[in-house]
Amino acid sequence: MSEAGEPLGGEQAQEPQGGDPALLHGCPVTEDRGHRTVHTDVERYLALMEALYQDGFEACMSVAGVDYLTHPGRSLPEGVQAERFEVVVELLSFSRKQRLRVRCQVPAANPELPSLFDLWPGSEAHEREAYDMFGIRFSDHPDLTRILMPEDWEGYPLRKDYVTARVPVQFKETPKP
Repeated sequence: MSEAGEPLGGEQAQEPQGGDPALLHGCPVTEDRGHRTVHTDVERYLALMEALYQDGFEACMSVAGVDYLTHPGRSLPEGVQAERFEVVVELLSFSRKQRLRVRCQVPAANPELPSLFDLWPGSEAHEREAYDMFGIRFSDHPDLTRILMPEDWEGYPLRKDYVTARVPVQFKETPKP
């Protein structure tokens, strides 16, 4: 519920019963420090995002990748299987004055999600960055190419197992006066 008492989106989040998390469109909802988060997996991701779009979340503010290789013990609601990668999406509803975070668990064996471009065209660059830095692919993306690194760059620099190579520094000889 919003501060004004309005339901979150078109479907009101169900209140927890017996310690179970609240649900929104069948996905667990958590709240921490006043921020509401919906948790999902790859299979339910697109259906959840379409439902949230229909609920009035007009803007996708960000799509970011996270690599939990060295931090597998993070807090997730019961029933949500932790995966190596996570995609975090920040949505806004201007009409309802609400913000919602979506956390999607993405397996390392096949790091791919459907693109949000058809729902929120502004997500295009964010998805390209998650691809470029983490190697998370977005199917049906209109131009899934590198955006920060050169096209011939090998690897994904923000992955925790990315090996950084040393680039030798070449100094020019100082001209003599």
